[in-house]
Amino acid sequence: MALRVCARVVREASVLSARHGNASWVLTAGNAACSKGGRRNGFIFTPACFITSEVFLNRLTKGKAAEADGSFYRLPASVPPDSGEHVSLLLRHPDQPDKPKLLKVAIIGAPNAGKSTLSNQLLGRKVFAVSKKVHTTRSRALGVLTEDDTQIILLDTPGLIPPSKVKRHQLEKSLLVDPWNTVKEADLMVVVVDVADRWTCSRLDFEALKCLAQHPDIPAVLVLNKVDLVKDKNKLLDVTAQLTCGVVNGRRIRVRPVIKPPWAEQRPVRDSLDEDNAGPEGSTDPNSKLNKEQLKVLRDQQGWAHFKDVFMLSSVDSEDVEPLKGYFMVAAKPGPWQYHSEVLTDQSPEAVCTNLIREKLLENLPEEVPYSMTQAVDFWHEGENDELAISVKLYAKKEAHMRMVIGKAGQLIAQIAREASEDLSRVYLRDVKLKLVVKLRK
Repeated sequence: MALRVCARVVREASVLSARHGNASWVLTAGNAACSKGGRRNGFIFTPACFITSEVFLNRLTKGKAAEADGSFYRLPASVPPDSGEHVSLLLRHPDQPDKPKLLKVAIIGAPNAGKSTLSNQLLGRKVFAVSKKVHTTRSRALGVLTEDDTQIILLDTPGLIPPSKVKRHQLEKSLLVDPWNTVKEADLMVVVVDVADRWTCSRLDFEALKCLAQHPDIPAVLVLNKVDLVKDKNKLLDVTAQLTCGVVNGRRIRVRPVIKPPWAEQRPVRDSLDEDNAGPEGSTDPNSKLNKEQLKVLRDQQGWAHFKDVFMLSSVDSEDVEPLKGYFMVAAKPGPWQYHSEVLTDQSPEAVCTNLIREKLLENLPEEVPYSMTQAVDFWHEGENDELAISVKLYAKKEAHMRMVIGKAGQLIAQIAREASEDLSRVYLRDVKLKLVVKLRK
């Protein structure tokens, strides 16, 4: 059995090491060369290291306490399916190495920029719900990445939105408060921008700009996400210059001229005419400590001139994310760990379950239907062979919504349960049987 597993691992490693597409790029300031050779003025592009068989095997063997050649390895963490066990794990004293290092990273950005997808990729497991619809993440959640002597705490936040939008759409207060509170406890800010959105990629989100301006003492890096969806890669250089105000890590960057496409024509100053940000600045935003003059200056800014680094990547590709992960490891400072190495997230097993079910509802249902639905865990039991049986009730606001969720002959609800079960099995590292029951909310 062990030989068969080992052989499969080697085959998978060979497949991974043979991949050559979608290399990620790390961008730094200065006179530079392009990736294919040939000198030019612009950026230094360093392709990410591809995964080799040796690296892949080492990653798989990282232990629960397994020692080989004097090195200490750990297996990737998972979420215990039992709530009591999970709370006990969160409270357990960290298993500190001799020289521990720690870094707390706040991942912020506009809704649907790919923050949770990036967090999942960094953790190596799907812990946070993701979907193409906005406001998938409703409150701040924490993920823990522990490798060797370094612990990275990832603070995944809801998309930044103005107070007026929260009030108008009657959204949860956590959508407004959690991102700002999270930044206060971070050692590093990661600002994620959807570079494939041609309408918003040329300017930083105004709420993100306010967050950066309010915490200038916290180092920040810019992540241009979804580069795989950008056909003209030259556009990335132009966007970078705009979002960084032409400055990275205190140094002026030079970008070769790029012919702008038709959609890049001059547009009105963002947000100045937007009703979401209209009204007396500062008076409607309890999180902002900036005065009216500071807010006025920010409205005229396209970007932030104090980013330490810029990363271009696709968060759905693990190879693309490796350079950013390596950056975190280097940036970590000496300090005691906050969690035991077996902790993966502070979310309870039930919260992980309901969030992943919500993700499937968002992906499979139209318009406002998934946003109006609520959930309640009805049954949770670990059976024989560690199989986990879960029953969740879904409450629909209208009878028409209930029929929509069930689908023709119950096909849609069965599909949602199946897809959620597969994700949960990978989180809990055991077979999961999920039963979903749809009821009309009274």
